Amino acid sequence: MSATVPDVPEVRGAAQIRLGGLDTPQVRALLAEHLADMHRYSPAESVHALDADRLRTPDLTFWSVWDGDEAIGCGALRELDPTHGELKSMRVATAHRRRGVGAMVLAHLVGEATRRGYARVSLETGPQAEFAPARALYARHGFVECGPFGPYALDEFSVFMTLELAG
Repeated sequence: MSATVPDVPEVRGAAQIRLGGLDTPQVRALLAEHLADMHRYSPAESVHALDADRLRTPDLTFWSVWDGDEAIGCGALRELDPTHGELKSMRVATAHRRRGVGAMVLAHLVGEATRRGYARVSLETGPQAEFAPARALYARHGFVECGPFGPYALDEFSVFMTLELAG
């Protein structure tokens, strides 16, 4: 199950978003990079990133982005309730940042949330400078800051954002 992503000028090659990929060494390496960065910038109790095993829950759907044999990004959508989804594990490989991959993943996840009929989709990210590009990406696509949602509590190491979806 693979959908070709329309070319974005900054994205080189024929990047594809594919359902799954958690069993591949390329995606496992991407998730390991993601978790290492999250632990580098936040204390352990404030790290909400999921490893490959925790991304295998029935309420969560995971996609990976491929350029040939290389996993260059990923993202997941969790159903919090029938009207509210959460973006999880959004990651672009360090070597592929600033090429539009993150925008592709975000558009795919928001599109899926809309198809599912969610009224809104939310996310948690960090307030540190290292997360500024991610926060800017979300803001450019209509996300606004909000309070904690779902399982989260107020935390100085978290920024919560949400996007209201057209019904």
